[in-house]
Amino acid sequence: MTKIDDVARLAGVSTATVSRALRGLPTVSAATRRRVLAAAEQLQYAVSPSASRLAGGRTATVAVVVPRITRWFFGTVVEAVEETLHQRGYDLLLYNLGGREHTRQRVLRTASLHKRVDAVMLVGTPLGPAELTFLAALGLPGVTVSSGSRVPGWPCVRIDDLAAARTATRHLLDLGHRRIAHISGDPHELTFTAHRERRRGYQEALRSAGIVPDPSLDVESQFTTDGGNQATVELLARGEPPTAIFAASDELAMGALRALRGAGLRVPQDVSVIGIDDHDLSGVLGLSTVAQPAAEQGRLAAHILLDPLGGRALLPLPAGGPAPRDAGTDPHVTPVILPTRLVVRDSTAPPRAD
Repeated sequence: MTKIDDVARLAGVSTATVSRALRGLPTVSAATRRRVLAAAEQLQYAVSPSASRLAGGRTATVAVVVPRITRWFFGTVVEAVEETLHQRGYDLLLYNLGGREHTRQRVLRTASLHKRVDAVMLVGTPLGPAELTFLAALGLPGVTVSSGSRVPGWPCVRIDDLAAARTATRHLLDLGHRRIAHISGDPHELTFTAHRERRRGYQEALRSAGIVPDPSLDVESQFTTDGGNQATVELLARGEPPTAIFAASDELAMGALRALRGAGLRVPQDVSVIGIDDHDLSGVLGLSTVAQPAAEQGRLAAHILLDPLGGRALLPLPAGGPAPRDAGTDPHVTPVILPTRLVVRDSTAPPRAD
């Protein structure tokens, strides 16, 4: 059986060069690639993915860590990342924390990643000092997506959660609403940070309109449809219902729609509802939202990682976003913040005139 060493000897190159050439990486010259391909064809060499990877001292695998893969945002990001990596010959090793603190510690404080991956991507995953120390010790390229912990030396791709929340709340204020409730995320679930910024944006928008935020109109829950339903039921039980609800995610907003209709309240005639995301079902439900480019965040983060792994292509230009940068010359300091946009549908309207 022909081995990669045989191809290397015939082509007059190293086994690492054979591996890179057969994987199509841009670090191999055209002339060398032709010589390697000719040798492989002459020897009828069948490429073994694992052998070619090990020959280059790499696994051709990227670890992607997410808090909960079942959430729309995380699933959308991971799908885009996997597609981008696959196009360049890399595999994705998914670590789904399932919202469990001990799982995060097991993955990020032990040797789970050592020699198994070439790079790490954290999607909305907050870290403690011990995890940050471990990641630094690994010495691997990495990138973070969405709100979470900033890892020194790693790029970050995200939206401006504060601005997105201000946009959503400002929309309700512009319609004439003043009694605006807020459904937020659970502060104890892996200490997420996105919901904190969105709450702050909501409060800032109210204050800029001369409205003091009312704690009784602010309810916390998990970022799920059931969580939004339960939070809205609790909100309605507190007394006079709001004329509008800003939910920190579309999934929370969908739960709010269910609870409001279950209580006999009409949307938007009695209560307006807006979320953040532009979930795949938001258009079907007529839900107003602040759309974020979830898939684009995943694709862009994957492109950033691919540079230190072999390529040096310019980052793609997101529609309406920042100008592309050379990932090799600007690898880690300034976050890449992608734009959001207000999408007005049937769930928001001016408050009812009594």
